[in-house]
Amino acid sequence: MPHYNVLFLCTGNSARSIMAEAIMNRKGRPNFTAFSAGSHPTATVRPEAIRQIERAGLSAEDARSKSWDEFSRPDSPHLNFVFTVCDNAANEVCPFWPGQPMTAHWGIPDPAAVTGTPEEIDRAFGKAFQALDRRISLFLCLPLATIDTFALQEKLYEIGKS
Repeated sequence: MPHYNVLFLCTGNSARSIMAEAIMNRKGRPNFTAFSAGSHPTATVRPEAIRQIERAGLSAEDARSKSWDEFSRPDSPHLNFVFTVCDNAANEVCPFWPGQPMTAHWGIPDPAAVTGTPEEIDRAFGKAFQALDRRISLFLCLPLATIDTFALQEKLYEIGKS
């Protein structure tokens, strides 16, 4: 199977895209390498996101909030897929991605916007993590090496609706 690079985008790159990166790097290895970035990175990763990653037995060691500019440079990894995981990033004008990767929007409610008790906030982060895990698992079941581009784009759209 070929190797694929996947970029998960969100505005702040502090929670959803960070969790997606960790999930894909575990579930997709060795055929996938995931990255995450934001259009307006917060410079910090939410501790609740780190807790979700670690609870799932995944590594959060390299988690950092970074700009999507890091992935639009000539020396950046070649991207095969770019997924927006928040509505704000989906509505923004993205940089030009060399190689024209396949893109899709997988909107996930923002757990960082939830207010309430620590338990309610933790529950929101858990729901976001589970939704990302489910979508990534569905994506990894696709026959990427044999499916045509149009059919693949349709499947990516369907996954975003799940």
